[in-house]
Formats: sequence, C-alpha cells, structure tokens
Amino acid sequence: MVPLQKVKEIVDKYESLEKELSSGSIDSKLFAKKSKEYSRLKSIISIAKRYLNFESEKKDLEELIQDKSNDSEIIDLAAKDLHELKSQNEKNENDLKIFLLPKDEDDDKNAIVEIRAGTGGLEASLFCSDLFKMYDKVCSKKGWQLEIISISKSEAGGYKEVIFSVNGDDIYSYLKFESGVHRVQRIPKTETQGRVHTSAATVAVLPEAEEVDIEIKDTDLRIDVFRAGGPGGQSVNTTDSAVRITHIPSGVVVSQQDEKSQHKNKAKALKILRSRVYEAEKRKKDKERSDNRRNQIGSGDRSERIRTYNFPQGRVTDHRINLTLHKLTEFLSGEIHEEMNEQLRLKEQNLKLENLS
Repeated sequence: MVPLQKVKEIVDKYESLEKELSSGSIDSKLFAKKSKEYSRLKSIISIAKRYLNFESEKKDLEELIQDKSNDSEIIDLAAKDLHELKSQNEKNENDLKIFLLPKDEDDDKNAIVEIRAGTGGLEASLFCSDLFKMYDKVCSKKGWQLEIISISKSEAGGYKEVIFSVNGDDIYSYLKFESGVHRVQRIPKTETQGRVHTSAATVAVLPEAEEVDIEIKDTDLRIDVFRAGGPGGQSVNTTDSAVRITHIPSGVVVSQQDEKSQHKNKAKALKILRSRVYEAEKRKKDKERSDNRRNQIGSGDRSERIRTYNFPQGRVTDHRINLTLHKLTEFLSGEIHEEMNEQLRLKEQNLKLENLS
C-alpha cells in the first residue's frame, strides 16, 4: 500500500508549483526546472487525487449496497461500481508506486554521447560509424536535436571517435542504457575467406551538466591553444584555433579543434569538460551508495559488454536482460530501438520495486 501522506505531498507540491508558476514572480533561472517538475507531477495528479478519494467513495458505495431499502437495481449497480472502483484503485496504487520510485536525478537532463572504436582496427571504426547513424535515426524519430561536437575519421571511412550532444525531453533517462561495450560480429568486406570477425566500440552517455550542477572555477583550469591539424582536424589552418583544457583537480583533459574559431572550440571543450567532471563526481557518490546502484541497470559502466550485433544471424542481443531481437536491420535503422529500451526500463523499474518491498 502507498502511504497516503506521500500521495498528499504530491498533491500539495503540485498545487504549490501551480501557484508559483502562475504568479509570474519566479526567478527565470528556476522557471525551466520548476516547469519540468510541474509537468512531471501533472502526469500523475489525477491518479493521486482518485487514490486519496478511494476510501470515501468506497464507503458511500458500501452504504448503498447495505441499505436494504434501496431498489435491487440500484444495489446491483453500486456493487458493479464498487468492483470497478477497487480494480481501478489497484492500478492507481501500482502507478503511484512506480512514480514514487527513487529517480536518477539526471533523468530529465540532455546528454553528451561519446562513441569510440575499440578492438578490431578499421572494422571497429566502421561499427562506430554504424552506431552513430543508429543514434542519429533514433533522435530523428523522437524529434530530438542532435549536434555533433567532434568527429575523428578513420582511413576506412568510419569513425575513430564521435562526440555529440542530444537535446530534448528526458534524454538521459532513455540514452543512459546505451553506456557500455557494444560488440559486432560480421564478415568484413576485406575478408576473402568469409570468416566472421568480432570487433567492438564503447559508448559513454554523460548527463549534460549545467553551471548550476557543478561549479568549475577558472583558477582550476589550464587552457592551452595550438594550431589545428592532424587526426580529427577538419582543416589545417595557420592560426592557433585548437584548444586543450585541463581541469587540474580531477585531471580531466579535453581537446577541441573541429571549429575554425578558437572561441567556439573553447565553448565546446568546456561543455564536454563540465559533463565529464560532473560524471566523475556522480560516479564517486554512486560508489559510496553502491547498494542503491544494484537496483539500476543504467549505471553506465563503460567496461561492461552490454550488447552484441550479429550480422550473419541478423540478430541483436542485450546481455543485461537476455533479450534477443531477430531484427538487426530494423534495430540499426532506429525502427525498433524503443522496443529494447522499454524492456531495459521495465527491468530497472522491477528491480527497484523488488527493493522497496
């Protein structure tokens, strides 16, 4: 049973935010954050109110049924309504349990995604490119905005590394399940014996950190500028436009040289740096609360092999939930990506529910 006090708190918070947002006096920096919270509560508010009214409605119907002076038709209708009310209340209770589950505080954030070719040489870089195209299609279907931050191409036409940001609603809650090692099994075009080769790419999904999430002092940064060129540079120019930023306390280093403007490169590098430092702090806290992390499968362990894409058999397997879909082409084209993500979210949800009980 969901504690009534918890449900009352949902209603009170919703009504408080409604007044605050309609007053027009709210701080502009907090407006977006509070609007998101208001929208989240709005999705459950009618269920919360019905749950609070359940006992009162149940009592009224039971009195109608027990009052023998009532017409038998009225008693039958009341009994039917009572059965439906109890059934609906069970559903409402389950919805509220799910809503009240501990949330990842970063679920509603945008994300920065980093894909890197792993073992497998040039074939791994081609797979890295395939993964990027898959995420690009998923974002397009969902109406999310994908912006490339940097790309380093390989000789085979694939990518050694690609970093991009994704903006939209609840991005991190969806993409966090993509963090880890993605393995591909297929016959390379250069393979004359028809042998299947295995290669891999790593995906890291970072919640995009804002200035309010983590403070990075200018005094903690070392900024070096140099001439763009070499791997990853889209053009070689004669100005010192490339930027390398080192966050001295954590040792995190980010280089950026895709833009011709030093100012733009610095802005992009800082965006990645802030998210990497934020993620490092997040991991430190998560380690301290390691028991809680066992309830989550979207923990983003980059060394964990999470998925295998087998081309000869046309299947994709997610090892965390033992789910195999024999629709590899559709999966890579973003068509059924939601199907697997839904199963991953359900598994995490069930783990948390088990922990609560």
